[in-house]
Amino acid sequence: MSEAKIERVGRKPSFLEALILVGIAATLILTAVVVFEQDVHIPLVLSAAAAIFWSMFVLKEKWAVIEEGILNSIMMAMQAIMILYTVGTLIGVWVTSGVVPTMIYYGLDLLSPSLFLIATIAICSVVSLATGSSWGTSGTVGIALMGIGAGLGIPAPVSAGFVISGAYFGDKMSPLSDTTNLAPAVAGTDIFQHIRAMCWTTGPTYIIVLIIAGVMGIRYAGGALDMEKITAIQTLMSSEFTISMWGFIPPILVISLAASKKPALPSVFAGVIAGGILAMIHGIDYGTIMNAMQNGYSPALSGEIAALSDALGEGAADFAAIGDIMARAGVSGVTPEAALTASAVLVELLEAGGLQSMNWTVSLILCALTFGGVLDRVGYLEVLLDTLMGGVKSVGGLCTSVVLACFVTNLLTGDQYISLVLPGRMLKERFALAGLHPRMLSRSLEDSGTLTSVLIPWNTCGAYHWKTLGVHPFQYAPYAFLNWLNPLVAIALTYSGVGIAWQKKDSTDFVISRVRPADI
Repeated sequence: MSEAKIERVGRKPSFLEALILVGIAATLILTAVVVFEQDVHIPLVLSAAAAIFWSMFVLKEKWAVIEEGILNSIMMAMQAIMILYTVGTLIGVWVTSGVVPTMIYYGLDLLSPSLFLIATIAICSVVSLATGSSWGTSGTVGIALMGIGAGLGIPAPVSAGFVISGAYFGDKMSPLSDTTNLAPAVAGTDIFQHIRAMCWTTGPTYIIVLIIAGVMGIRYAGGALDMEKITAIQTLMSSEFTISMWGFIPPILVISLAASKKPALPSVFAGVIAGGILAMIHGIDYGTIMNAMQNGYSPALSGEIAALSDALGEGAADFAAIGDIMARAGVSGVTPEAALTASAVLVELLEAGGLQSMNWTVSLILCALTFGGVLDRVGYLEVLLDTLMGGVKSVGGLCTSVVLACFVTNLLTGDQYISLVLPGRMLKERFALAGLHPRMLSRSLEDSGTLTSVLIPWNTCGAYHWKTLGVHPFQYAPYAFLNWLNPLVAIALTYSGVGIAWQKKDSTDFVISRVRPADI
């Protein structure tokens, strides 16, 4: 976050004022979302307006100070917004060129319901570890796995939850991740100390999630595999797209570039170029590719079939019309009834991508960061966090306070970067005074700040995954086990004294001990 340069003139808000303002924002947001089923954009704007009004006319703060806070907050997320738009173009061109359909097609051949959830976590973990990006993972292999899950009869919220669990495990533990670099920088330690510290909390959580995936997989394995539906999905995809092993080249390229520590944005854009080249090799013209990058892919064959779904119930003529469409496209071996079911799945899954498709998410990010910027710059968050830390004296209490502070900051500011930077800067001295090594702070920041962001619809991460995977965060949150279990495991282990790192005097080294050794 950029440091403020304009001196504040207004008074500091009281805890009651901060609490009332947060209560107003929560009421506006929940009323819009739960009662009226509206988007959260305007409630966030109204919340920001309320914060600005109170800051200027009650706290007597200058507009220049407030504006600076808003702009600094937005600037922090500009890299994420650039990646967001790039991923949008990547999804559009990867669907058009057959990359995503290829991954779905072969995945349906290899995976079974009993193995799907474990495989989903493993695949997303590896890709995210290699790329350092949960967003890139969810927007590429995540979409493919959602399609495979649909073909295997796995509910979309369940598939999305395990995609996110795997993607955020890799994002959290990868040295290429921006948050994995940001957290230790804020706390005052190095990245490898930070990653080793996270192994104490994330490792056990990951094992628990794998066990849950295995148990849930057994439950889904008990049902009959709908081979007719899987065959119909594969047949329609092979008729609409070019399915070949060449489709794996763009994702392999992106993973290889990221693994070789190339910057995230150029690596993702290289995937866009590779997908475009593959599309031209498959005979798709330049204009169609550009349209897919701009507006996303619009299903052709499956879209035409799905459009007839409104006519169902009017008799056999509906399926006769579907049969005619299939005959014109040279589709055989699939009944019209199965083709109609499969087309609905494919349209929902593959009508995606494009730079313009990300405007809803980007506008949400801007609204959330505007509100968060006011809360941060004028001091509302500082007051709330100071009160949250009041009376905390134990190591467990300190780490629990960080976890809660990061979650609250994610709720109020809508951005995971702020949830790492603000609590980290404010609590750094408290950890030092307690004799704890900085890696304890950096670990706690990521245990909550990084992981809980995706569970909140108006957070940048939650909004992105909502748009990309097509599942509301409140629907996938119960199944994103890693993201909500990890903070709980971290709190439990810290209170039990497991993995506590104490700072050695006059040294950057540390001692792992349940209690603070007397000789450090």
